[in-house]
Amino acid sequence: MKKTDVLVIGGSATGLVAAMTAKSCNPDKSVTVIRKEEKVLIPCGIPYIFGTVESSDNNILPDGGLLKMGVEIVVDEVLSVNTDGKTCKTKNGESYSYDKLIMGIGSMPAVPKWLKGTELDNVFTIPKNKIYLDVISSKLEVFKKIVVIGAGFIGVEVSDELNKKGKEVTLVEILPTILGTTFDDEFASEAQEILSGRGVTAITGCGVKEISGDGKVEKVNLQDGRVLDADAVILSLGYFPNTSLAADMGLELNEFGFIKADQYRRTSVPDVFAAGDCAEKVDFATGKLSRIMLASTACTEARTAGMNLYELKTFSVFKGTVGIYSTCIGDTALGVAGLIEKHAVKEGFNVVTGSFTGVNRHPGKITDAHKETVKLIVSKQSGVILGGEVLGGKSAGELTNVMGFAIQNHMTVYDVIMTQIGTQPLLTASPAGYPLVKAAEIVVKKLCK
Repeated sequence: MKKTDVLVIGGSATGLVAAMTAKSCNPDKSVTVIRKEEKVLIPCGIPYIFGTVESSDNNILPDGGLLKMGVEIVVDEVLSVNTDGKTCKTKNGESYSYDKLIMGIGSMPAVPKWLKGTELDNVFTIPKNKIYLDVISSKLEVFKKIVVIGAGFIGVEVSDELNKKGKEVTLVEILPTILGTTFDDEFASEAQEILSGRGVTAITGCGVKEISGDGKVEKVNLQDGRVLDADAVILSLGYFPNTSLAADMGLELNEFGFIKADQYRRTSVPDVFAAGDCAEKVDFATGKLSRIMLASTACTEARTAGMNLYELKTFSVFKGTVGIYSTCIGDTALGVAGLIEKHAVKEGFNVVTGSFTGVNRHPGKITDAHKETVKLIVSKQSGVILGGEVLGGKSAGELTNVMGFAIQNHMTVYDVIMTQIGTQPLLTASPAGYPLVKAAEIVVKKLCK
């Protein structure tokens, strides 16, 4: 039996960060990662292997950092864990003993049982599996008509990438707009207009009845009676936590199937921690259980787990999930942090919003200048920022992160107005018309009435 002080199961972003943090904080401890994949994909880059980055080989998480720190990487699959004896067995017949265990076993694409035809050839999902995705990429090369079902971030990004390669892409979404669960209507509608303008056919407000064909995909039948010709179908209908191993271990799961974990990422079993898509999350603003799965959140949780293995550190706790997303359609980027307006209202918050549209460079004649709109969602009672949305150029991704910092630190719109910022014509909006600050000013005017 092989021995290790810290065992990490899972090798995606969660496993990588958890292992590096555990080793960095405990250099005298041995750390081992067991993962199923020889090469691990960068999660957020997966849609772009179908176009922009050209191949999955150009979207690989490097192992150099782990190896340099002395972390052992084992390509294998853990089949069972005995938490009483602190041992595990693998598919290759190996046994390991551990002192501390971090579960970073991720998530799996959802394939709804109610949808007929998902078993047909050329119906694909988007897992974090290089071998499977390489097969898809190869098959898609010869297909012309592709239907993508589900217009969340993955569905939109995959559709745009395939469109760039000359495919006839139809994106089907049951909600009124693409990205409708993540953005308020004015942002989602503009995103849909941009995507459609680039050549993707977006059918919204209509669900799929079934996928049909003789052994392989031929048609997609919509609920309103329309029938779409299809050489291939890509299901982008969300993900569910990959927790069958955790259940077999006796770890407590919550009502959504995630491993229960506290603010230090400790599970119901001593010395077992959980982080990433498989682990329970609580919404930062509402305190309710959350189903958000993000690589950025996973890395934060992984750091928290790695830092608290042997001694609890009050400065490194996970205080709740702030959904921070961004995407890019052509040269237009969209980002969101925290609660959007419709979700905040639904949760019972009394909110005030403010939107401002400016330009992300000054003067606006600079070559890569782009319209930039910022919307803030603020508690009317306290002025605390609950959420924010941005639509602009590619710098919108970092502006989204700034809004995330503000939310996590309970900043108010008054704090934002008084925040000192650095501006530079080629890099940022004007200090006199900085969209984030101007949106805060609009909210303050409403609060002062």
